[in-house]
Amino acid sequence: MTDYQRIAAAIGYIQANFREQPTLEQIAAQAHWSPFHFQRKFQEWAGVSPKKFLQYVSIEHAKSLLQQQLSVADATHATGLSGTSRLHDLFVTLEAMTPGEYRQGGAALTISYSFGDSRFGPYLVASTPKGICHLHFADDADLALAELHQQWPQAALLAQARPEHAQVARFFAREFQPADRLHLHLKGTDFQLKVWESLLHIPEGRLTTYSGLATGAGFESAVRAVGTAIGANPVGYLIPCHRVIRQGGELGQYRWGVTRKAALMGWEAAQTTALVEAK
Repeated sequence: MTDYQRIAAAIGYIQANFREQPTLEQIAAQAHWSPFHFQRKFQEWAGVSPKKFLQYVSIEHAKSLLQQQLSVADATHATGLSGTSRLHDLFVTLEAMTPGEYRQGGAALTISYSFGDSRFGPYLVASTPKGICHLHFADDADLALAELHQQWPQAALLAQARPEHAQVARFFAREFQPADRLHLHLKGTDFQLKVWESLLHIPEGRLTTYSGLATGAGFESAVRAVGTAIGANPVGYLIPCHRVIRQGGELGQYRWGVTRKAALMGWEAAQTTALVEAK
Protein backbone atom coordinates (compact mmCIF):
# COMPACT_ATOMS: atom_id res chain seq x y z
CA MET A 1 0.00 0.00 0.00
CA THR A 2 1.18 3.54 -0.72
CA ASP A 3 1.26 6.14 2.03
CA TYR A 4 -1.81 7.79 0.51
CA GLN A 5 -3.74 4.50 0.50
CA ARG A 6 -2.89 4.00 4.17
CA ILE A 7 -3.86 7.56 5.03
CA ALA A 8 -7.04 7.24 2.95
CA ALA A 9 -8.01 4.11 4.88
CA ALA A 10 -7.54 6.03 8.12
CA ILE A 11 -9.56 8.99 6.82
CA GLY A 12 -12.37 6.69 5.70
CA TYR A 13 -12.48 5.27 9.21
CA ILE A 14 -12.50 8.77 10.71
CA GLN A 15 -15.40 9.76 8.43
CA ALA A 16 -17.44 6.77 9.47
CA ASN A 17 -16.66 7.04 13.17
CA PHE A 18 -15.89 10.67 14.02
CA ARG A 19 -18.93 10.94 16.29
CA GLU A 20 -17.33 8.31 18.55
CA GLN A 21 -14.02 10.24 18.56
CA PRO A 22 -11.83 7.19 17.84
CA THR A 23 -8.49 6.87 19.60
CA LEU A 24 -5.12 7.17 17.91
CA GLU A 25 -4.65 3.42 18.28
CA GLN A 26 -7.95 2.69 16.54
CA ILE A 27 -7.18 5.02 13.63
CA ALA A 28 -3.60 3.79 13.26
CA ALA A 29 -4.85 0.21 12.99
CA GLN A 30 -6.67 1.13 9.75
CA ALA A 31 -3.34 2.16 8.21
CA HIS A 32 -1.55 -0.94 9.53
CA TRP A 33 1.03 1.21 11.29
CA SER A 34 1.97 1.46 14.93
CA PRO A 35 0.40 4.48 16.68
CA PHE A 36 3.82 6.15 16.95
CA HIS A 37 4.66 5.62 13.26
CA PHE A 38 1.16 6.60 12.17
CA GLN A 39 1.26 9.82 14.19
CA ARG A 40 4.59 10.78 12.59
CA LYS A 41 3.53 9.89 9.03
CA PHE A 42 0.18 11.62 9.39
CA GLN A 43 1.86 14.76 10.73
CA GLU A 44 4.17 14.74 7.68
CA TRP A 45 1.22 14.23 5.35
CA ALA A 46 -1.24 16.77 6.77
CA GLY A 47 0.90 19.10 8.83
CA VAL A 48 -1.33 18.49 11.88
CA SER A 49 -2.07 15.62 14.23
CA PRO A 50 -4.71 12.97 13.41
CA LYS A 51 -6.87 14.38 16.23
CA LYS A 52 -6.77 17.87 14.71
CA PHE A 53 -7.42 16.50 11.26
CA LEU A 54 -10.47 14.65 12.59
CA GLN A 55 -12.01 18.04 13.33
CA TYR A 56 -11.49 19.17 9.75
CA VAL A 57 -13.50 16.30 8.25
CA SER A 58 -16.34 16.39 10.77
CA ILE A 59 -19.70 17.88 9.92
CA GLU A 60 -19.41 20.47 12.66
CA HIS A 61 -16.18 21.79 11.25
CA ALA A 62 -17.65 21.78 7.75
CA LYS A 63 -20.47 23.94 9.09
CA SER A 64 -18.01 26.36 10.67
CA LEU A 65 -16.18 26.66 7.35
CA LEU A 66 -19.47 27.31 5.60
CA GLN A 67 -20.12 30.19 7.99
CA GLN A 68 -16.88 31.75 6.74
CA GLN A 69 -17.72 31.35 3.05
CA LEU A 70 -17.09 34.21 0.67
CA SER A 71 -19.31 35.11 -2.23
CA VAL A 72 -17.84 34.46 -5.64
CA ALA A 73 -17.51 38.22 -6.15
CA ASP A 74 -15.67 38.69 -2.84
CA ALA A 75 -13.40 35.72 -3.47
CA THR A 76 -12.40 37.14 -6.83
CA HIS A 77 -10.86 40.13 -5.07
CA ALA A 78 -9.35 38.20 -2.16
CA THR A 79 -5.61 37.66 -1.96
CA GLY A 80 -5.52 34.51 0.17
CA LEU A 81 -4.09 34.01 3.62
CA SER A 82 -0.44 34.10 2.55
CA GLY A 83 1.88 33.64 -0.39
CA THR A 84 1.45 29.86 -0.19
CA SER A 85 -2.32 29.97 0.31
CA ARG A 86 -3.40 31.08 -3.13
CA LEU A 87 -6.68 31.60 -4.88
CA HIS A 88 -6.95 29.65 -8.09
CA ASP A 89 -7.93 32.73 -10.06
CA LEU A 90 -4.50 34.24 -9.37
CA PHE A 91 -2.79 31.81 -11.69
CA VAL A 92 -5.37 29.78 -13.61
CA THR A 93 -6.72 31.08 -16.91
CA LEU A 94 -9.69 29.24 -18.39
CA GLU A 95 -10.20 29.21 -22.14
CA ALA A 96 -13.07 27.49 -23.92
CA MET A 97 -12.78 25.29 -26.97
CA THR A 98 -13.94 26.84 -30.20
CA PRO A 99 -17.42 25.75 -31.33
CA GLY A 100 -15.78 23.64 -34.01
CA GLU A 101 -13.47 21.87 -31.56
CA TYR A 102 -16.39 21.26 -29.21
CA ARG A 103 -18.61 19.87 -31.95
CA GLN A 104 -15.94 17.64 -33.48
CA GLY A 105 -14.77 16.06 -30.22
CA GLY A 106 -11.23 17.30 -30.62
CA ALA A 107 -10.71 16.37 -34.27
CA ALA A 108 -7.38 17.74 -35.56
CA LEU A 109 -6.21 18.25 -31.96
CA THR A 110 -3.14 16.52 -30.59
CA ILE A 111 -3.45 15.89 -26.86
CA SER A 112 -0.37 15.02 -24.84
CA TYR A 113 -0.82 13.03 -21.65
CA SER A 114 1.29 11.72 -18.81
CA PHE A 115 0.84 10.08 -15.43
CA GLY A 116 2.04 11.51 -12.13
CA ASP A 117 1.92 10.85 -8.40
CA SER A 118 0.54 13.25 -5.84
CA ARG A 119 -0.15 13.38 -2.13
CA PHE A 120 -3.71 12.32 -2.98
CA GLY A 121 -2.85 9.42 -5.25
CA PRO A 122 -1.80 8.90 -8.89
CA TYR A 123 -3.28 11.10 -11.61
CA LEU A 124 -3.48 11.46 -15.37
CA VAL A 125 -2.96 14.92 -16.84
CA ALA A 126 -3.50 15.86 -20.48
CA SER A 127 -3.06 19.07 -22.45
CA THR A 128 -3.52 20.64 -25.84
CA PRO A 129 -1.07 23.26 -27.15
CA LYS A 130 -3.32 25.84 -25.45
CA GLY A 131 -3.36 24.34 -21.95
CA ILE A 132 -4.51 21.60 -19.57
CA CYS A 133 -7.70 19.94 -20.80
CA HIS A 134 -7.95 16.95 -18.45
CA LEU A 135 -6.80 16.06 -14.94
CA HIS A 136 -8.24 12.96 -13.30
CA PHE A 137 -7.10 10.97 -10.29
CA ALA A 138 -6.09 7.63 -11.74
CA ASP A 139 -6.33 4.73 -9.31
CA ASP A 140 -6.69 2.52 -12.39
CA ALA A 141 -4.36 3.71 -15.18
CA ASP A 142 -6.14 1.80 -17.96
CA LEU A 143 -9.54 3.13 -16.91
CA ALA A 144 -8.19 6.67 -16.67
CA LEU A 145 -6.78 6.47 -20.19
CA ALA A 146 -10.09 5.08 -21.49
CA GLU A 147 -11.92 8.03 -19.90
CA LEU A 148 -9.54 10.43 -21.63
CA HIS A 149 -10.22 8.78 -24.97
CA GLN A 150 -13.97 8.89 -24.30
CA GLN A 151 -13.77 12.60 -23.53
CA TRP A 152 -11.76 13.29 -26.70
CA PRO A 153 -12.85 10.58 -29.18
CA GLN A 154 -11.52 12.30 -32.30
CA ALA A 155 -8.25 13.67 -30.92
CA ALA A 156 -4.81 12.15 -31.43
CA LEU A 157 -3.49 11.07 -28.01
CA LEU A 158 0.27 11.23 -27.49
CA ALA A 159 2.03 9.78 -24.44
CA GLN A 160 4.30 12.73 -23.79
CA ALA A 161 4.90 14.99 -20.80
CA ARG A 162 4.76 18.71 -21.53
CA PRO A 163 6.04 21.66 -19.44
CA GLU A 164 2.55 22.40 -18.12
CA HIS A 165 2.42 18.85 -16.73
CA ALA A 166 5.44 19.73 -14.59
CA GLN A 167 3.53 22.82 -13.42
CA VAL A 168 0.71 20.56 -12.24
CA ALA A 169 3.23 18.41 -10.33
CA ARG A 170 4.63 21.53 -8.65
CA PHE A 171 1.14 22.63 -7.74
CA PHE A 172 0.39 19.31 -6.05
CA ALA A 173 3.68 19.68 -4.15
CA ARG A 174 2.81 23.28 -3.18
CA GLU A 175 5.87 24.50 -5.07
CA PHE A 176 3.90 26.55 -7.59
CA GLN A 177 5.41 29.98 -8.17
CA PRO A 178 3.08 33.02 -7.99
CA ALA A 179 4.54 34.32 -11.25
CA ASP A 180 3.56 31.13 -13.11
CA ARG A 181 0.41 31.03 -15.18
CA LEU A 182 -1.42 27.77 -15.74
CA HIS A 183 -3.80 27.73 -18.71
CA LEU A 184 -6.83 25.46 -18.98
CA HIS A 185 -8.30 24.61 -22.39
CA LEU A 186 -11.74 23.13 -21.68
CA LYS A 187 -14.57 21.64 -23.67
CA GLY A 188 -17.97 22.44 -22.19
CA THR A 189 -21.22 24.28 -22.67
CA ASP A 190 -21.42 27.96 -21.79
CA PHE A 191 -23.30 26.99 -18.63
CA GLN A 192 -20.66 24.44 -17.56
CA LEU A 193 -17.82 26.87 -18.22
CA LYS A 194 -19.50 29.52 -16.08
CA VAL A 195 -19.91 27.05 -13.20
CA TRP A 196 -16.30 25.84 -13.49
CA GLU A 197 -15.08 29.42 -13.55
CA SER A 198 -17.05 30.12 -10.36
CA LEU A 199 -15.35 27.16 -8.67
CA LEU A 200 -11.98 28.79 -9.33
CA HIS A 201 -12.90 31.61 -6.97
CA ILE A 202 -13.41 29.49 -3.83
CA PRO A 203 -10.33 30.13 -1.66
CA GLU A 204 -8.23 27.27 -0.36
CA GLY A 205 -9.42 26.16 3.06
CA ARG A 206 -12.94 27.52 2.47
CA LEU A 207 -16.13 25.75 1.47
CA THR A 208 -19.41 26.69 -0.14
CA THR A 209 -22.68 24.86 -0.80
CA TYR A 210 -24.22 23.84 -4.08
CA SER A 211 -26.94 26.45 -3.63
CA GLY A 212 -24.40 29.07 -2.57
CA LEU A 213 -22.31 28.47 -5.68
CA ALA A 214 -25.42 28.52 -7.87
CA THR A 215 -26.48 31.87 -6.41
CA GLY A 216 -22.99 33.34 -6.73
CA ALA A 217 -22.77 32.22 -10.35
CA GLY A 218 -26.16 33.76 -11.16
CA PHE A 219 -28.04 30.45 -11.44
CA GLU A 220 -29.95 30.44 -8.15
CA SER A 221 -32.94 28.70 -9.74
CA ALA A 222 -30.83 25.92 -11.26
CA VAL A 223 -29.10 24.32 -8.26
CA ARG A 224 -29.50 20.77 -9.58
CA ALA A 225 -28.06 21.69 -12.97
CA VAL A 226 -25.16 23.44 -11.23
CA GLY A 227 -24.52 20.24 -9.26
CA THR A 228 -24.45 18.24 -12.49
CA ALA A 229 -21.97 20.69 -14.03
CA ILE A 230 -19.76 20.44 -10.92
CA GLY A 231 -19.79 16.66 -11.27
CA ALA A 232 -18.68 16.96 -14.91
CA ASN A 233 -15.57 18.97 -13.99
CA PRO A 234 -12.82 17.62 -16.31
CA VAL A 235 -9.91 19.07 -14.33
CA GLY A 236 -9.77 17.71 -10.81
CA TYR A 237 -8.16 19.68 -7.97
CA LEU A 238 -7.10 22.64 -10.16
CA ILE A 239 -10.80 23.42 -10.54
CA PRO A 240 -11.68 22.80 -6.88
CA CYS A 241 -15.06 21.07 -7.02
CA HIS A 242 -14.07 19.33 -3.77
CA ARG A 243 -14.78 22.63 -1.94
CA VAL A 244 -18.54 22.36 -2.53
CA ILE A 245 -20.61 20.45 0.03
CA ARG A 246 -24.25 20.05 1.02
CA GLN A 247 -26.18 22.69 2.92
CA GLY A 248 -26.23 20.66 6.14
CA GLY A 249 -22.47 20.18 6.18
CA GLU A 250 -22.39 16.67 4.70
CA LEU A 251 -19.63 16.20 2.15
CA GLY A 252 -21.82 15.07 -0.74
CA GLN A 253 -20.51 13.14 -3.73
CA TYR A 254 -17.17 13.45 -5.49
CA ARG A 255 -16.15 12.11 -8.87
CA TRP A 256 -12.98 10.56 -7.48
CA GLY A 257 -14.39 9.24 -4.21
CA VAL A 258 -15.73 10.79 -1.02
CA THR A 259 -12.66 9.67 0.94
CA ARG A 260 -10.42 11.59 -1.43
CA LYS A 261 -12.72 14.61 -1.13
CA ALA A 262 -12.39 14.47 2.66
CA ALA A 263 -8.62 14.17 2.30
CA LEU A 264 -8.45 17.21 0.03
CA MET A 265 -10.70 19.30 2.27
CA GLY A 266 -9.00 18.29 5.49
CA TRP A 267 -5.50 18.74 4.17
CA GLU A 268 -6.26 22.20 2.78
CA ALA A 269 -7.94 23.25 6.02
CA ALA A 270 -4.93 21.98 7.96
CA GLN A 271 -2.50 23.91 5.76
CA THR A 272 -4.35 27.21 5.93
CA THR A 273 -4.99 26.90 9.67
CA ALA A 274 -1.31 26.12 10.31
CA LEU A 275 -0.33 29.24 8.32
CA VAL A 276 -2.65 31.45 10.38
CA GLU A 277 -1.44 29.97 13.67
CA ALA A 278 2.19 30.49 12.62
CA LYS A 279 1.65 34.24 12.18
